[in-house]
Amino acid sequence: MAQTAPTKGNLNAAKRSRALADNGYELMDRKRNILIREIMELMDEAEDLQERIDSTFSEAYASMRLAEISMGGSAQSGANAVPIDDSFSIRFRSVMGVELPIVEMEESAPGLYYGLDSTNSQLDDVYLKFCEVKRLTVELAEVESSVYRLAVAIQKTQKRANALNNIMIPQFTATIKYITEVLEEKEREDFSRLKVIKKQRDG
Repeated sequence: MAQTAPTKGNLNAAKRSRALADNGYELMDRKRNILIREIMELMDEAEDLQERIDSTFSEAYASMRLAEISMGGSAQSGANAVPIDDSFSIRFRSVMGVELPIVEMEESAPGLYYGLDSTNSQLDDVYLKFCEVKRLTVELAEVESSVYRLAVAIQKTQKRANALNNIMIPQFTATIKYITEVLEEKEREDFSRLKVIKKQRDG
């Protein structure tokens, strides 16, 4: 970087720039800490949701095996009668400028899509358990997407904070030191010169 001319104007400009860089670093550091707290909470939530999904999946598959045993081929026909659910919508919330998704699923009572004459309550149990798996999976998708977005934002924020703290602020500090030393030396020389002139004039 080219050496800055040692003038009072440049000294004041360097001081203002360092103050802005200091402020920027504090903001980046605060943002990073808030995002880290948010991601830690979401990671705990994701772990809990995954455990609940695993447990509910196991129960659902156990119920499905019982339904297949008791109903035979009718269980598959009943399952095929349940329509694909695409009643989802996504909106966003902002955390320190990071857009995090909120996945919403239409809340409605489970429908009756298969005939009662060829099915039994065990198939109903399978259907209800898989409905719960679907609801939990929607929640997990929201949380995992948020964790990914936060991780990317934390990485970017850390890079910016490091650039300010390790490059910009030291550069401005060095410039301020250089200009200050040159100006102080110039003042000493001017003072010494004035003393000589005054001595010659008084002599």
